[in-house]
Amino acid sequence: MLIDIMYCGVCHSDIHMVRDEWGGSIYPLVPGHEIVGKVSRVGMDVKKFKAGDLAGVGVLVDSCRTCTSCKQGLEQYCEVHWVPTYSGLEMDMKTVTYGGYSNQIVTDENYVLHISEKLKLEGVAPLLCAGITTYSPLRHWKVGTGHKVGVVGLGGLGHMTVKFASSFGAEVTMLSTSDSKRVDAKRLGAAHFINTKDDNALKQNKNQFDIIINTISATHDINTYVSLLKLDGTMVMVGIPPEDPSFSVSGLISKRKTIAGSMIGGMKETQEMLDYCAEKNIVSDVEVIAMKDINSAYERMIKGDVRYRFVIDISTL
Repeated sequence: MLIDIMYCGVCHSDIHMVRDEWGGSIYPLVPGHEIVGKVSRVGMDVKKFKAGDLAGVGVLVDSCRTCTSCKQGLEQYCEVHWVPTYSGLEMDMKTVTYGGYSNQIVTDENYVLHISEKLKLEGVAPLLCAGITTYSPLRHWKVGTGHKVGVVGLGGLGHMTVKFASSFGAEVTMLSTSDSKRVDAKRLGAAHFINTKDDNALKQNKNQFDIIINTISATHDINTYVSLLKLDGTMVMVGIPPEDPSFSVSGLISKRKTIAGSMIGGMKETQEMLDYCAEKNIVSDVEVIAMKDINSAYERMIKGDVRYRFVIDISTL
């Protein structure tokens, strides 16, 4: 399928990849894995899309399709090789992939998603990464009415966690070091706000949460948040700090707590998430930028100066 790209979200991982901060970046490099556009042409065997359809492309564009994970619809955990949308190698292990900071992309129909016309497309783009990264663990741990959910960090991932968890019926608490986030957290759906610099507030909320979604990608002490989990509570790491955190084993043992990790969802779950968003009118809070402003956007992202996701208007490219 040939897709004319309309909008592409800017993920923090784009910065890491552009600057080779994780190692393994392949240059020349075209970032972008939060892609929304319109199908312009399809191959003769394409069945799921036609020219003129809205379409989305997320973090992966292929996988082996035959391993146990792929057969279960968990392509993101492919045991052979899953193909990232950019700066990766196709299944032939030779061809380099290029992402959505571009006018067009060619992608296999099985790794393309249907986009509803009900939603603002610029707000849909970040759902392809920030949205599914937070939706997937909430669904996996079956979050719903009666659950107490803590959200660490109010950024691109955190604001989507608040939106999803509250829409699922959970009682959501924003855990932040900044009181300036209090009003926005409530606007997004959080019922409570805890300033994690307040020792008294932390003591009062020990052993309270069923699940905590930790979106922080900076170095931090995770033991602070583990102490807030109740018996059999789980903290899910979706942010990747630059240094692996250390944790107190006794803090886990004392209440049979768990520290877990999660990444994006598979194709089926990502489509489910997009359909849910169309039904509930959920999109990301975005600031649309021109392509020429991408470098300043990166610097602003590093400073946390965005509410809550930059999206490139590709018509400006």
